[in-house]
Amino acid sequence: MYQHTIKEEVRIDGLGLHTGMHCTLTFKPAEVNTGFVFKRIDLKNEPTIPADAHWATDTERGTTLEFSGAKVSTIEHALAACVGLGIHNLIIEMDAQEAPIMDGSSLPFIEAIKSVGIQPQKALVEYFSINKSITYKDEEKNVEMIALPYDGFKITSMIDFNISVLGQQHATMNRIEDFEKEIAGARTFCFFRELKYLATNNLIKGGDLSNALVVVDKEVTEIELDELAKLLKKQKIKVEKEGVLNNSPMRFANEPARHKLLDIVGDLALVGKPLKAHIIASRPGHKTNVEFAKLLKKQIVS
Repeated sequence: MYQHTIKEEVRIDGLGLHTGMHCTLTFKPAEVNTGFVFKRIDLKNEPTIPADAHWATDTERGTTLEFSGAKVSTIEHALAACVGLGIHNLIIEMDAQEAPIMDGSSLPFIEAIKSVGIQPQKALVEYFSINKSITYKDEEKNVEMIALPYDGFKITSMIDFNISVLGQQHATMNRIEDFEKEIAGARTFCFFRELKYLATNNLIKGGDLSNALVVVDKEVTEIELDELAKLLKKQKIKVEKEGVLNNSPMRFANEPARHKLLDIVGDLALVGKPLKAHIIASRPGHKTNVEFAKLLKKQIVS
């Protein structure tokens, strides 16, 4: 398997989900063994930030990397698209801290990259393969992630938020080649009970119901819906029969579980090498994804 980059640069732009700031993200070809490297072209000297779990500083509502005083945040969807397309080397320029959220999935990044094409390079891929299981547990959050020996890259993600609307869900990606069709389009999601807090605490400034599923996990009144419509600058919002707000139909019956899997693909890109393993994740989130990536990196070093 040869390393790959893209044939020419391509731009994608939009608003950051939390900051609401406009960002132009530019994918640029890179030499072999570069990996994924971010570059903040809006800052003095255009500092670079390696896509490495060691530099993850915040995983509260997305993954943030910080290196030499420069930050990039909510970068997991773009990284997932790169991994999903079998790309290994890229310079990712950003002219703001937060990557554009687009529609809340990896699909717009996939489409942008495919519009310029993917280029094989004259160097073989160095995989990280394991010969024994590696387990990470977060007892407080009741999260567990396991990597099992496997000749390929397979992920099984299971979620359980203990609410009737979602119930228990799971999603599986049997091989990375299935990412584009089966996982990339799954959008980020949040719960109705979180929205007012997020909107009134300087978060989701770029959220407008077009880039996230909103799962209604409580009985809501018309007054609450009207208040939320004002916060989000919408004329009217309502609850659909599927238990989500009326932004758009569910793309998959298990879309939240698939998006959690998408996040795993993006966050595990921070290991720094393509994985050969079967990843099983129970109730994963960005924090545990990144901590698991750090644990895997230690195994490479040792």
